[in-house]
Amino acid sequence: MTTSELAARLAECGIPFAADLPEKLLRYHALLMDWNTRMDLTAVTDEAEMMDKHYVDSLMALKEPGLIPREGSLIDVGTGAGVPGMPLALACPDLKVTLMDAQQKRLTFLQAVIDELHVANVTLVHRRAEDGARDIDLREQFDVAVARAVAPLSVLSEYLLPFVKVGGQAVCWKGPALAEELHQGRRAAFLLGGQAGEPVPCAFPGREWQHQLLPFKKVAKTARQYPRKAGTPSKSPLGVNAK
Repeated sequence: MTTSELAARLAECGIPFAADLPEKLLRYHALLMDWNTRMDLTAVTDEAEMMDKHYVDSLMALKEPGLIPREGSLIDVGTGAGVPGMPLALACPDLKVTLMDAQQKRLTFLQAVIDELHVANVTLVHRRAEDGARDIDLREQFDVAVARAVAPLSVLSEYLLPFVKVGGQAVCWKGPALAEELHQGRRAAFLLGGQAGEPVPCAFPGREWQHQLLPFKKVAKTARQYPRKAGTPSKSPLGVNAK
């Protein structure tokens, strides 16, 4: 895919972007494909599908006013190969982005991206979400916390909301399972000082994908007991017994 083709796709999807973004995304893509031959970073390898699923999907949040600030601070929890945090960092150079992951090999790849593309607004953190959110340098320090394809909403709430300042929000990238997860996710968010907003559909021209963004507004400080110790949120999700 050429820079002009990617630019046309971003425009077709209604995403605002600077002229240099398509080239940056393609350089990031080339590094991802190269490193993916040596480690498992992505199961999607078709170029057109990757462009939509990894990069365009990450940037869909920029279409909706108030979801992702152009300035401020953002943490991507369980970032994996850098999605959605790295595309957002490339699109918003004045946004301070922290990419967190529990696997060092993924952060080694992301450091290579930072070095190759001279990315100045990204910091890498090697931690599990539950441990990172108990670090005073990270807890309730971010305007926005994001995650994509990490966990059900009831679990994801506990991973994300402890990182968010009161007045900020968490944004979750979700697929068709959102409808089933929403009730328990709302209950879990309430226990963590959050309030779920309305799902925002993401339309991809030419694709029959049911992608949605769900924001959680941080309305109160997260109680000290959350997040629980590593592994507990996934084994015993908050809100699962709510009627």
